[in-house]
Amino acid sequence: MKSIINEFLDQVKQRNPHEPEFLQAVEEVAETVIPYIVEHDIYYGKNILLRMVEPERVITFRVCWVDDAGEIRVNRGYRIQMNSAIGPYKGGLRFHPTVNLSILKFLAFEQVFKNSLTTLPMGGGKGGSDFDPKGKSDNEIMRFCHAFMNELFRHIGHNTDVPAGDIGVGAREIGFLFGMYKKISNGFTGVLTGKGMSWGGSLIRPEATGYGAVYFAENMLKTKNDSFEGKNVVISGSGNVAQFAAEKVLQLGGKVLTLSDSSGYIYDEEGIDADKLKFVMHLKNEKRGRIHEYLEKYPNAKFVKGKTPWEVTCHIALPCATQNELNEKDAKLLLQNGCICVSEGANMPSTKGAIAAFHKAKILFAPGKASNAGGVATSGLEMTQNSLRYKWTREEVDNKLKDIMSNIHDACIEYGKDENGYIDYVKGANIAGFVKVADAMLAQGIV
Repeated sequence: MKSIINEFLDQVKQRNPHEPEFLQAVEEVAETVIPYIVEHDIYYGKNILLRMVEPERVITFRVCWVDDAGEIRVNRGYRIQMNSAIGPYKGGLRFHPTVNLSILKFLAFEQVFKNSLTTLPMGGGKGGSDFDPKGKSDNEIMRFCHAFMNELFRHIGHNTDVPAGDIGVGAREIGFLFGMYKKISNGFTGVLTGKGMSWGGSLIRPEATGYGAVYFAENMLKTKNDSFEGKNVVISGSGNVAQFAAEKVLQLGGKVLTLSDSSGYIYDEEGIDADKLKFVMHLKNEKRGRIHEYLEKYPNAKFVKGKTPWEVTCHIALPCATQNELNEKDAKLLLQNGCICVSEGANMPSTKGAIAAFHKAKILFAPGKASNAGGVATSGLEMTQNSLRYKWTREEVDNKLKDIMSNIHDACIEYGKDENGYIDYVKGANIAGFVKVADAMLAQGIV
């Protein structure tokens, strides 16, 4: 079996050199899915996984825009349309200087499995640009978004490819992108998700990824007859996902100790309560400040520069910042300090070594393709509401989100529970996500 897996990975590496993030994502899936394929004649010999790791379409384009000083700037735009077997391509746009083909292919590949797990009819895609919104004026961001959409519009559509937000692409950017698409296409369609409430957005969408990661952790804890009540929780990040993960943890009775950004992390031993979290939301969303400014308001907290929060003793860890932020050393420190549950709010935030350490210790560990699927699930619900020209209530959307996260958890158990009762959520998520897409690909033939 090892030789079959290695042969497959060698082939993928030859085709995709210098793409470490993408290869990391493929390897993690291959190690659990290929044994399943070999054991099931319906999939064996069809090269289905090889077809799934090859994007259906990779689009790159130039984005020219003018800054406030009148200088012409040039950025690179991307859209990876990975797999459309079960529905239109669906996945976010990321604006960040680190964006490259490897990162977007890894995200698009993960998105295929994540979207499959939601059970909603959505394929997988991802896109973005190496444009950095930080330090830019609203007018500069508007000009960039309009220039970006001037090219992207020809490749997307409400039945073809429906982008959403991601790092660097929030409500402001989605608004500018949608405005230009509407003007060019001369039509008001649900071609982007994450829209404003007054023009087609869905309630709970901003909260969904953070809420979903906590709902998934809650489901895992229930398998041990446990809950968030009275638990110390360490969260990385301080953006949208981290903020609403913290909010839901507080609602479930947990105590949030940390938040972070690229400069370091804050540790508040007294706990980041609802009022403190409201301040963080104002700081990050409106002032666009840095997390260390938290201490100006709450001087009893500590700021640790240039480090991640995994050294803080906790019961539950929620990595909600970015890929590969939690390494093997961090994982061992969490385990040493008594961590019993890790639920990924970001995409692939744990390295391969960290995941191996969690599995060896047999703690509750949820991979992002399962635990952070709440965001895209609610995007799917937004698409449905747009098609119906109707808006569900907050309670209706939240209940649907809870049900989806519970169903994803059940699917992970179905394919990930071993004979000793241990649930390998990585294996369960990978196989459950694969089966739905693979069945659709077999039914549609070699296309």
